Amino acid sequence: TLTLTLTLTLTLTLTLTLPPSFRARACPGRPQSRPCTAFWPLPAPAASVTREALHTRSITIQAFRRDDGLMDVEARLTDVKAHDFPLASGTRPAGEAVHDMLVRITINRDYDVLEAVSATDSMPYLGQCDRINADYRGLAGLNLKRGFRKAVLERFGEIRGCTHLTELIGLLPTAAIQAYAGERRENTNFKGKPFQLDRCHALDTRGPAVAQYYPTWHKKDEARTTVAREVGAKADVAMDGKD
Repeated sequence: TLTLTLTLTLTLTLTLTLPPSFRARACPGRPQSRPCTAFWPLPAPAASVTREALHTRSITIQAFRRDDGLMDVEARLTDVKAHDFPLASGTRPAGEAVHDMLVRITINRDYDVLEAVSATDSMPYLGQCDRINADYRGLAGLNLKRGFRKAVLERFGEIRGCTHLTELIGLLPTAAIQAYAGERRENTNFKGKPFQLDRCHALDTRGPAVAQYYPTWHKKDEARTTVAREVGAKADVAMDGKD
């Protein structure tokens, strides 16, 4: 009697293709030339560490072109806890906003604030936090590019305003500049120095980025040049001595 045993091994390979919309959410702002390989651009946390979500603060700023030539800049700040959060006014359930605050300013192309309004939809102290909203109309008359943050703190710092609204408003200048950047090329249309130069390490007017993209405004670092010359001179002396 001959008995044959036949064993079949089946290997199934499943390829999951994410829709473009999902990939866009996973890596927001990532150009197609840079493939999305992770859900988060930061290095992964240590595998030996267990983490628990506690708090999420979200800040959104949007700019809108108006048909009267002006621009509206709207900002919103929310704070949400991942757990029930006890407050003096009562417990805020997990997932429900502790703070939800909004502000809108209307500006012209010179970055003058012509009008401002604010609102508080969620707050820890109901009927108290939102009493200050009308005061933020006092932003009108300020200029986003000239002493704006200092003026905001003077008018709305500490007990003169809401901590979170004032913090949110401090982000408006750079957002407005970004919004206008596509409409007024600051490196070609203006005779003056582009606003963004010498305001961050990458756009140091002595550095390579400015030399490449804004050559008109590039300047040599005299201190660095002097040091290089001194080092070169010492090297020449040393070589002469060996000769």
